[in-house]
Amino acid sequence: MAQGDAAARPAAMRPRAGTPGVRALRLALLACAAVLGGCVTLRTDYPRTPSSAIPPAFDTDSGRYVQGEVDRHPGKCGLRLLVNGTDALMSRIWLIDHARHSVDMQYFIFENDATGRLVSQRLLAAADRGVRVRLLLDDITLKNEDRLLGALGAHANIEVRVFNPFRTRAPSLISKAVQFALEGRRLNRRMHNKSMMVDGFAAVIGGRNIGDAYFDASGESNFRDLDVLAIGPVVAEAEHAFDEYWNSNAAYPLQAYPTMLDDKADLAALRPELRGDLRAFNQSDYAKAMVEEIPNGPTGDRPGRWVWADATLLVDQPRKIAADHDEPWLRIGPKVRQAIDGAQKELLLITAYLVPSRRGVRYLTALERRGVAVSILTNSLASTDDPAAEAGYTRRRRALLEGGVQLYELRPSPGEPARRITASRSAGTSSLHAKAIVVDGHFVFIGSMNLDPRSKLLNTEMGVLVESPELAAQVEQFFQQAIAPGSAFHVQLERAGAGQPELLTWSWDEHGQIMTTHKEPEVRPMRRLETDVLRLLPIEGLL
Repeated sequence: MAQGDAAARPAAMRPRAGTPGVRALRLALLACAAVLGGCVTLRTDYPRTPSSAIPPAFDTDSGRYVQGEVDRHPGKCGLRLLVNGTDALMSRIWLIDHARHSVDMQYFIFENDATGRLVSQRLLAAADRGVRVRLLLDDITLKNEDRLLGALGAHANIEVRVFNPFRTRAPSLISKAVQFALEGRRLNRRMHNKSMMVDGFAAVIGGRNIGDAYFDASGESNFRDLDVLAIGPVVAEAEHAFDEYWNSNAAYPLQAYPTMLDDKADLAALRPELRGDLRAFNQSDYAKAMVEEIPNGPTGDRPGRWVWADATLLVDQPRKIAADHDEPWLRIGPKVRQAIDGAQKELLLITAYLVPSRRGVRYLTALERRGVAVSILTNSLASTDDPAAEAGYTRRRRALLEGGVQLYELRPSPGEPARRITASRSAGTSSLHAKAIVVDGHFVFIGSMNLDPRSKLLNTEMGVLVESPELAAQVEQFFQQAIAPGSAFHVQLERAGAGQPELLTWSWDEHGQIMTTHKEPEVRPMRRLETDVLRLLPIEGLL
């Protein structure tokens, strides 16, 4: 029975988990899941040695440079907005390559693809130099990464932990379904954080995971996203947050899964594989284009202009995933809401998934009524990678428009003028993945949190709240370029006949000609049908 159905049943009708019959059934189903998952079961009693961030040591050229910059701006953080995927990738690679003491990485997704293996190769090289590497990954999407991660974890200087894991390693689809049926409440809560800290004095925080699609390197579909490269006090805050997750009860070393694989042999075999992958990457069209772009991009590989401002790390407590009910003090939502509450003139919202509750709609439209211009950029039905979230959004779209909110939906294949700015160099499509908020051109939030119930209550999230008109202007430029008529559909209400409801209208620029339609444009029939069906299901709280 689905979790939502069970929760809807009267308490007296629910099976009691403590009864012998239920315990036996759970054990039988877990045994079934173990068989289907390859019999590699999690040892929940596996010893976990706590560890902490290594204090920053400014004993490298990059460290001395950062120390000098921070000393000239006491109490402030230096920030660079990473808009382009190539800049975001090369900032990470450069930081790893120049690490001397530590690399701490925390991600929701770590793909075993070209860029994932490039990052892995550089992490392995850093570990060979004596750098301590801690890699913390959410377990929900891990599939063909197991051998890669196991081999990396066999290195004496690399430790890999998985957050809120399945009971079996690399479970099959059926095994996952069985485990969700048994532990849906736990497994539905995920670590969505994205951060990387190097030598305790530099951090990359934002919306990007590790994988081709996040760095504009996929030939099929790429995400438009935002990160910030940061130096200054916020880095220590990010390291502390990492330690909280790393040492939490929900984080398990890979070694907690007994396995027949020889990880040391895998590590020996992985080295020449990764070197071959690196040579192939260096000869790719992507790498050649990247070399041409890097001289003009704000990466971490050279001194450049920083935005100096007050910045605060906002991060959910890892205990959020175990809470029986909503405890606002565990999550970042109230602090983000506090910043939005102060809006006087303008609020810009960028979110991949927009699923506002009725209360959320009332809140945004109330801002409009008191004179705050609210504009939102999200995915269109044609560009989204999550039709279920889109179904939740479409339930509230008309109400937002009727309340005066301006809505823009990213096109999957932007037109030529905007393509150079907001779209991929590949022939593939684009999808929005960025999560950012700008309040009155003064306060900026950039992080992992979407405007949906999942980010609010189920996943753990993080981000940086910055007080800076300069950084706000940079994010606003990203917003304005992304909502240009060639890049996004502008959704509005159009007057119909007398006594008729206003019509939803999408307008955009197609090669210099303004196009309009009353149905979601550029959508395949099956995608439309899928969303129509999902809209009927009572799943809004899970989106």
